[in-house]
Amino acid sequence: MTAYLKLDHISKSFRRGSTETEVLRDINLGIDKGEIVSIIGHSGCGKSTLLNLIAGLTPVTSGGVLLEDREVNAPGPERAVVFQNHSLLPWLTVYDNVALAVDKVFGDTKSRAERRSWIMHNLDLVQMTHARDKRPSEISGGMKQRVGIARALAIEPKILLLDEPFGALDALTRAHLQDSVMQIHASLKNTMIMITHDVDEAVLLSDRIVMMTNGPSATIGEVLDVRLSRPRKRLDLVADRAYIAARESVLKFLYERHRFVEAA
Repeated sequence: MTAYLKLDHISKSFRRGSTETEVLRDINLGIDKGEIVSIIGHSGCGKSTLLNLIAGLTPVTSGGVLLEDREVNAPGPERAVVFQNHSLLPWLTVYDNVALAVDKVFGDTKSRAERRSWIMHNLDLVQMTHARDKRPSEISGGMKQRVGIARALAIEPKILLLDEPFGALDALTRAHLQDSVMQIHASLKNTMIMITHDVDEAVLLSDRIVMMTNGPSATIGEVLDVRLSRPRKRLDLVADRAYIAARESVLKFLYERHRFVEAA
């Protein structure tokens, strides 16, 4: 069966003057519809570059990104990105930041009343309807990320791309947002790809964890199946053998790669 999203022998190089640097080499990965896949690796291994290739923000050097057997070579509403920096427009309210995306994608297919209802529905998904009239400067970092997730979900993307969306948040806020992502996924069954440095976050949220080798010329070192049933509750997993084993596998991979770099 053909994968929903296929990364087919992808390589990516950047050129500056006469110098060419290969960031990614021969990336091959298939992702099924409804999966949550985390990409983890040390800094400089090309995680964000890979996400940008899937988003169509950066062209591949060789190979191809295929979504439902169609090549991805430009940005499109079927792929939405949530960045670590929330990227909200500071002069717009929470409602208007989401409306900007909804009007762009659905301006010709939904009436104004339908768009208004749809915006509120997506704000409700992330528990932000109470702040609809506030501006980004008036809400917390965690709330800003909730709005960013609502804006991404509101365009009904086939793939939700999360680029370390909780990296700048405190531990408690991060935990709450992780729980929200799991609840949203349980409700929508959407496909998510997330970059993270956090091993516990990767194991908690993911169906599979893609572990990258160190750059330059990084590639996929291992792919770990996370054999934990859903729904998942973090407190129940603390002593779960499958959770502990998955966590140890990722830590072992990252530690051994880091030791290799130090030895070199």
